[in-house]
Amino acid sequence: MSDPIRRLAAEALGTAMLVATVVGSGIMAQRLTNDIALALLANTAATGAILVVLIGLLGPVSGAHFNPAVTLVMALRRQLSATDAGFYVIAQIGGALIGTLLAHLMFDLPLVSAYADPRNGASQWLSEVMATFGLLLTILLSLKHAADQIALRVGLYITAAYWFTASTSYANPAVTIGRALTSSFAGIGPADVPGFIVAQIVGALLALGVATWLLRTPSEHRA
Repeated sequence: MSDPIRRLAAEALGTAMLVATVVGSGIMAQRLTNDIALALLANTAATGAILVVLIGLLGPVSGAHFNPAVTLVMALRRQLSATDAGFYVIAQIGGALIGTLLAHLMFDLPLVSAYADPRNGASQWLSEVMATFGLLLTILLSLKHAADQIALRVGLYITAAYWFTASTSYANPAVTIGRALTSSFAGIGPADVPGFIVAQIVGALLALGVATWLLRTPSEHRA
């Protein structure tokens, strides 16, 4: 990997472009159609596509986490120091906030607006546990068996998770924070952010446990 400054810049840039795509495509979809299903489909396609591109481009620079849940798991696996993980998270959150502001500027909207509809309750939190669990499981198993396919697999997984989870698969604390600045189709109310983040961390830790068990060698199982 490159030096620390370049790694942090890649994390901030990648997260900013990811959130700008999520929020911007949501705004565009909302303007072009009143059909919620069609708007979600457009939002899904843009998000899945940009993930494939960003992970492919920036993975060699920083690992292309763009997600504090991913960074947490990599730190727990000792593939990233606690200090580096902390800086990664700061860069990711900063990038997410910038991404929302850029999307608003591109569509001539106020820089910050509050989302009104509630996104909370057991179904939403379970959805975020499942979304993040699946995302991290995809990453961890792919790192072991098909590292060159991570970009495509992550993009496809998120595309699917938009549709099989009630929360539309935020699966990312930084993205969740960034989306709290918009009242658009992709928004979330600030009061609902903590519940989502807790659920995402739980999902990430569950995925770490399951992946560790699945990837143990027979000798490790016997021990």
